[in-house]
Amino acid sequence: MIELDRVCKRFAASSANAVDSLSLSVEEGEFFALLGGSGSGKTTTLKMINRLIAPTSGSVRVNGEDVATVDGASLRRRIGYVFQGIGLFPHWTVAQNVGAVPRLLDWQRDRIRSRVDELLELVGLPPDEFADREPRALSGGQRQRVGVARALAAEPPVLLMDEPFGALDPLTRDNLQQELRELHARLRLTIVLVTHDMTEAMLLADRIGVMHEGRLLQVGTPSELLRNPSGNIVRDLVATPKRQADRIEQIARGGMDART
Repeated sequence: MIELDRVCKRFAASSANAVDSLSLSVEEGEFFALLGGSGSGKTTTLKMINRLIAPTSGSVRVNGEDVATVDGASLRRRIGYVFQGIGLFPHWTVAQNVGAVPRLLDWQRDRIRSRVDELLELVGLPPDEFADREPRALSGGQRQRVGVARALAAEPPVLLMDEPFGALDPLTRDNLQQELRELHARLRLTIVLVTHDMTEAMLLADRIGVMHEGRLLQVGTPSELLRNPSGNIVRDLVATPKRQADRIEQIARGGMDART
């Protein structure tokens, strides 16, 4: 479904590659996480999939088609994109935001209305209650749900997500993560999620690709990364959730104070 073949990206102001000879395949219907710290190249990689950024060299294919040969706007209308800032149009209603891409594609009005209602129900925002609200009348979690609905509006087979939950409080974040996993199971989307949070990647993704300084260090299932990390960087990343879980368990048993 998604293939990156020896992809490199170097920005004009830099002497080093932001992404360095990266090769990766994401299968149809797979939930894949790109994991790494700031500057690891994960967001640049994500943006090369839908041609928001053009690679310096190498090729990117979606469903067998080289994205360099496709009109950028047309390509992006076929690939859903959700990012941390959400980017809703502030003076449009929720329904207008969700229906933005179908309107660009000249869908019939009744089809757009039906699709908007369907998606708002799907993300837990009943249309009778939320369709006519403006984004400023929503909570952060509700705005993020609208962002997901908008990304799905034109029925794309691929959904790209760039740190979509990073600005949310822990409870809202946990709820949305669970809902995203359920959406993935129900719709069988191909999802690529960028995150710096190892716990999030392990709980959501079928496979994880760990990036560092533009290079892909290891790809594997969560259990494979836990059992056989390829080096110290991956080992340190996968150890974090276990260390935190062990600490919480000790605190719950009264064995240590949270500050020690």
